[in-house]
Amino acid sequence: MTAGSVARTLARGPLSWLLLLVGAMWLTPTLGLLVSSFRSAAANSQSGWWTVVWAPGQLTAEPYRHLLENPGMLRALLNGALISVPATVLVAGIGTLAAHAFAWLRFRGRDHLFLLVVALLVVPLQMALIPVAGLYERLGLFGTVTGAVLFHTAFGLPFAIFLLRNFIMQIPPALIEAARLEGAGELRVLVRVVVPLAVPAIASLVIFQFLWVWNDLLVALVFTDPESAPLTVFVRNQLRQFGSNIDIIAPGAFLQMVMPLGVFFAFRGYFVQGILAGSGR
Repeated sequence: MTAGSVARTLARGPLSWLLLLVGAMWLTPTLGLLVSSFRSAAANSQSGWWTVVWAPGQLTAEPYRHLLENPGMLRALLNGALISVPATVLVAGIGTLAAHAFAWLRFRGRDHLFLLVVALLVVPLQMALIPVAGLYERLGLFGTVTGAVLFHTAFGLPFAIFLLRNFIMQIPPALIEAARLEGAGELRVLVRVVVPLAVPAIASLVIFQFLWVWNDLLVALVFTDPESAPLTVFVRNQLRQFGSNIDIIAPGAFLQMVMPLGVFFAFRGYFVQGILAGSGR
């Protein structure tokens, strides 16, 4: 090992320890939630979660068993999936079609329309809650899973189109032209050429959209009723009786966190590549 490499290793040492310390601080609440989810309500009320270090016998799977036997919890978990999955699929599908049109099709007003889409990125969804609630009331969508899906889809599309269009524009034009010369229509070009090359960006979009929808509370509180409310609303309602419901809140909150983590790790190989590519042009 040369003197230069030794010096670089020593120089990175303090930074590495600092990053480890920051990471440990960020993970401590998650660890506390995980441990608390395996403790009974009595144990959580009598002592802190860190006491499990010298008293591991207090850990039990009973909170999860009781939680999964709760019909309200199962309904909320199903509603969360019924809202998050369609909203993610619709945003990814429609966003891909629109991004391809903005990137490779020529039509009047294309650039101005794309600027309008980009401008919609800065519109806060809170501005649309009251108008959309009135519209849903007239259409019979208020308090339904369908209404929540449509709202999330509408507000997820501007970012989806922006991200995917920037990625798709980096595809070599020669590939698109070659497919067209072979007689492929625009839909075939999209399916056979664009989509396979845009998988990293689409996977990044899926991660973002699923996390936003799955962790949403505001839209769920406004547009869903008790029968269509997702897990975030279920956990929030339990907070009214925190002391007696901690054995429901802790495992429920941990399940709320585990689902998006699973989606992230499923697509993590494409995540960084898709985000870096989406920042181009």
